[in-house]
Amino acid sequence: MADGDVTPQDGKRQRGGRSQRREARLSSDQGTHRPYIVRGIPTYDILSDESLTAIEATADRILAEIGIELRDDAEAMRLYKRAGASVSDVSADVWRIRFEPGMLREILRTAPAEFTQYARNPANSVRIGGKNVVFAPSYGSPFVMDLDRGRRYGTIEDFRNFIKLSQSSPWLHHSGGTVCEPTDVPVNKRHLDMVYSHIRYSDRAFLGSITAPERAADSVEMARILFGADFTDRHCVVMGNFNTTSPLVLDGVTTAGIRAYAAANQGSIHLPFLLGGAVAPLTIAGMVAQGLAESMASCALTQLVRPGSPAILASFFSSMSLRSGSPTFGTPEPAIGSLAMGQLARRLNLPLRCAGNFSTSKLPDGQAMQQSMMSMMSAVQGGANYVLHSAGFLDGLLSMSYEKLVMDTDMCGALHAYLDGMAVNEDTLAFDALAELGPGQHLFSTQHTLRHYETAYWDSALDDNQPWETWDEQGGIDYAQRANTRWKKLLAEYEAPPLDPATDEALLDFMARRKAEMTDMWY
Repeated sequence: MADGDVTPQDGKRQRGGRSQRREARLSSDQGTHRPYIVRGIPTYDILSDESLTAIEATADRILAEIGIELRDDAEAMRLYKRAGASVSDVSADVWRIRFEPGMLREILRTAPAEFTQYARNPANSVRIGGKNVVFAPSYGSPFVMDLDRGRRYGTIEDFRNFIKLSQSSPWLHHSGGTVCEPTDVPVNKRHLDMVYSHIRYSDRAFLGSITAPERAADSVEMARILFGADFTDRHCVVMGNFNTTSPLVLDGVTTAGIRAYAAANQGSIHLPFLLGGAVAPLTIAGMVAQGLAESMASCALTQLVRPGSPAILASFFSSMSLRSGSPTFGTPEPAIGSLAMGQLARRLNLPLRCAGNFSTSKLPDGQAMQQSMMSMMSAVQGGANYVLHSAGFLDGLLSMSYEKLVMDTDMCGALHAYLDGMAVNEDTLAFDALAELGPGQHLFSTQHTLRHYETAYWDSALDDNQPWETWDEQGGIDYAQRANTRWKKLLAEYEAPPLDPATDEALLDFMARRKAEMTDMWY
């Protein structure tokens, strides 16, 4: 197709080549105007009803016979007890909470099956649950890496860069949360800078802090400044990502944070991080049963605080190398577990978070992308609604990679097309394309080809599909090096979305006052 052919954007002859046409497509409805995916393909259900019932029964047995240990949160204990749980003292401020079969499912009936998390740009608000799929960048790495500077501790500059890169991608929908740890900011103050950075450098929805109850409260208060107190009380505008302490423990920092978000009617994700053979059974069925039990107990607390507040069932399954004791990510067995969790979440009628672009590779290489695809496909096939760790995950989550982020977002673009499925209608069946010129004639010039040539196929921003000779003559640049060039280009071209100056001033004032109230803590 010549560079001067008619394009669907304006009906006029344009010059500029393939790269300009790609950029035009990325700014069309395929890209940044698409705030989230509505899946067009069915989920892949791998387990029979009999198997699902057996897993649910085992989760009920775990909750009723072993129970959950709750630490250092008397208010959470009283809420569970008031709802009918059996509570026994273990030691001072430690309780064993047991739930009769079916009790948590009944409590969770008030949790919404779908909800909207609003963004400061309304066009970027996301719908979580049902057939909707939301991609967010990776979360929680203490280190960052790139091909130029190697592996190092993350800084607030890195944190901002990753937000900018995520905002620049049409294939991510959410700004995420702790995309890396900014270790050059005091531990007790960095949450303020992180939440502000999401607000300032992105106009998408974001996650707040969860590392202490007061930091959760600060995150909610900054959301109130941004959206207004009345709007925030009636709508979800920020979420927290909470981990249980596996096996079968809820600590007071976690439960107090959950209560803070739920009381404010804000969303929360309830995630057991299960490492098979260490904090969960080696066998996937047992791991899934434990994960279901822990996540249900955590989710239920939100409904005891404020019925109707949004809660997301979640799982993070990992195998391990039994020779070394190291976690292994992107392996097939946890991927199967994620598929099973999708079925269980649908039976509970709750939104699901699971899997992502996981890898234990130390470099953005073939291992990284092979493992990532194994894990990420389980999320999209299994019916995950919110996919954290969609981009940047490397080194077993210890490192956030600049190159891996743009490699993963490119994969997310392909998954948009995959999840759209296949439209079958008179136009797509394309009888006229074959009839126009008849047998033995190529279809390059047919009207059907001219109508669809720019939108028929997803077009990678990173792949090199040239002949070997052309690729070799241009320097033989590999995938990781192309990713290195791309993230630098995206940062150089980044422009911050506009933010109301009065809102910005109010946020900065709140941060300054809160920081003045605290002495710096570095650990």
